[in-house]
Amino acid sequence: MVAPIWIALGVALLALLGEWLHLTRLRRMGWLLFGARQRPEAWTMAVPWLRAAAAGAAAWGLLTLLYGVAPKLHGQKAKPTDEYRHLVLVLDVSPSMRLVDAGPDGKQSRLHRGRDVLNSIFSRVAIGNYKVSVVATYSGAMPVVIDTTDAEVLQNVLGDLPMHHAFRRGETRLFDGLEEAARIAKDWKKDSTTLIVLSDGDTLPPTGMPKLPISFAGALVVGVGDPVTGSFIDGRQSRQDVSALRQMAVRLNGTYHDGNQRQVASTVLKDITSGGSLGPTDHWTQREYALLASFLGAALLALIPLLLHLLGTRHLPGKRQGVPQLDPNRRTA
Repeated sequence: MVAPIWIALGVALLALLGEWLHLTRLRRMGWLLFGARQRPEAWTMAVPWLRAAAAGAAAWGLLTLLYGVAPKLHGQKAKPTDEYRHLVLVLDVSPSMRLVDAGPDGKQSRLHRGRDVLNSIFSRVAIGNYKVSVVATYSGAMPVVIDTTDAEVLQNVLGDLPMHHAFRRGETRLFDGLEEAARIAKDWKKDSTTLIVLSDGDTLPPTGMPKLPISFAGALVVGVGDPVTGSFIDGRQSRQDVSALRQMAVRLNGTYHDGNQRQVASTVLKDITSGGSLGPTDHWTQREYALLASFLGAALLALIPLLLHLLGTRHLPGKRQGVPQLDPNRRTA
């Protein structure tokens, strides 16, 4: 089938042709229709263009509704894809995240503390309105799950899975995780995605920060692990690198939070989730635009004849303006 937009353009052109033929007829009857002025009110010059645009809009809207979009379901479990927002979690799964020096009492592993912080976040935001993607990063990066709405899958990913075994041994390359997140979200709608990075900042390089696409509206960098004492691993002392994580948050135009001692504040969550909140028309799909075009086009086509009748001309056929009218009941001498 020909695309509705091309049919709508054809309808608009035919309407313009009809308006032009109509105007040629009106010019020959100017005295009869408009009196001595021989022309209507100035605003009527826009009528041919308005009527053609209204016909095209109505045609596009109706054809799109008939052939271009699927019917909308209104069941409890039906939720249009475009109403979802996205959340991308870049999760550091390096062996240093298994060190036990995190939490208020320092008796949790960094990974378990991060899971508690994330669960606290998910319990205070409308996580059901999000499609969640998880990117695991260690010596490289790989997507674990993309656009899931299943809470059980998410909890399984955040569990005690030894995901570091999927990577070659080496230094943590957290920026690889950001690059993978950018690749996943590059085609998503503008300001529809929130980024959360969970890491201890161990071996974070000072340069090489990737640029995020415009689909990201907010970012939160959560640091875990003791930032002072740290723990011993691979012949070196590992601790949460607060300065590096904070610098990364600034470069991401986001917020840094030290999750080692406390949960993320509700005000911070509100900032990162509402910075790109959807406006009243941001969640509109082609269906809503087609409905609006159909309504406006049909309304204009219905109102224009009425407006022309009431306001199209000041000439009143059958009455001579400025000339006293004779009273037929008055007797003459």
